[in-house]
Amino acid sequence: MRIISGDCGGRIITPPKYFKDRPTTDLAKESLFNILANRIDFEQITFLDLFSGTGSISYEMASRGCSNITSVDINHKYVSYINSIFKTIFADKKSLFALKADVLKYIKNSNLNYDLIFADPPYELEELNLIPELIFKNNSLKNNAIIIIEHSKTNDFSTNKYFVEQRKYGKVNFTFFEYKNESEEI
Repeated sequence: MRIISGDCGGRIITPPKYFKDRPTTDLAKESLFNILANRIDFEQITFLDLFSGTGSISYEMASRGCSNITSVDINHKYVSYINSIFKTIFADKKSLFALKADVLKYIKNSNLNYDLIFADPPYELEELNLIPELIFKNNSLKNNAIIIIEHSKTNDFSTNKYFVEQRKYGKVNFTFFEYKNESEEI
């Protein structure tokens, strides 16, 4: 897995063989970060990486200057590995950490006061279609937060009221949402 750009651009990170998850492809990741570069200031945001797996998206965010990253995964080995990468490669960043949790419970019960939330659930996850609504029901969600769900072509989120757009890169699909808290706009 390669970090595309930023301070560690070009660096190869090879996860241990026990990783069964597929990291986001370089083509899809590069395209995603080209879109994000035009929408956010990496150094000024808080980022939540759900179903973080190898940590590929979190490392890309850190390499581009994001210093407030929370990565969540249910697999303790993945979490331990991500934390080791944060401590060795990104030791200069102030608030990077991974934690072990059931992501669906985490979404329901935790503070989601983040500027950007990225979720890359297993494509076969039965609850995948529920993830955006679970996020939007969380009362701590930051107004104007950008939420991105990575998914297969079988998922369609276009009827969600916070839907912005869907992008496709090979077998990878990204759906973008932007949360607007109507009570704060009055």
